[in-house]
Amino acid sequence: MTPTSIVAYLVLFGTVGFLFLFVTLSLGRFVRASSPSPEKQEPYECGERAVGSSFVQFDLRFYVVALVFIIFEVELAFFFPWATVFGKATQLADPNLEITQPSKLPDGSVELSLSDPVRQKLTELGVRQPELPSTDEADGAKLIRADARRLALTAVADIGVFFAVLLVAFAYVWNRGDLQWVRAFGDQAPAQSDRSASNKASG
Repeated sequence: MTPTSIVAYLVLFGTVGFLFLFVTLSLGRFVRASSPSPEKQEPYECGERAVGSSFVQFDLRFYVVALVFIIFEVELAFFFPWATVFGKATQLADPNLEITQPSKLPDGSVELSLSDPVRQKLTELGVRQPELPSTDEADGAKLIRADARRLALTAVADIGVFFAVLLVAFAYVWNRGDLQWVRAFGDQAPAQSDRSASNKASG
């Protein structure tokens, strides 16, 4: 594909996108009903009453909820590398996995070496030059499986501590009331109820 064709495709894509938006917005303007009213002209904040000056276009609670969501979303992203390491370590610890395989040397002799799946998993776990830890087949396979089980247990302990810290942070945010969406009107409700009760008593 030549640079000219790439530019042509980009121009075509931008033109089609612009025409699509222009046609749909123009069609909607001519087709939709128009019946303005004072209620429709009032500020609308996803069903919430406007709070503060009109220069503040939406409530600060939107910021709080968005920040809390971003914080916990980013922290949950750390579960993915842990799951990868834990999965590969569990696969290496599987007793049904063939750890070794015979390989022929240039002189015609045969020696045991790591199987291709095991070598690939060890490479993905960060081992630069994976090799059999022992010349004995049983001992080498036993050592690799034991190390894999140790790594899996370490990963579980690691993510357990991380998840506990995450739960403590979540409990702290919950206890502060930052997850209560209508927190701004909590102090006004008792006063309104007191006024309504006094009006009923006086009436």
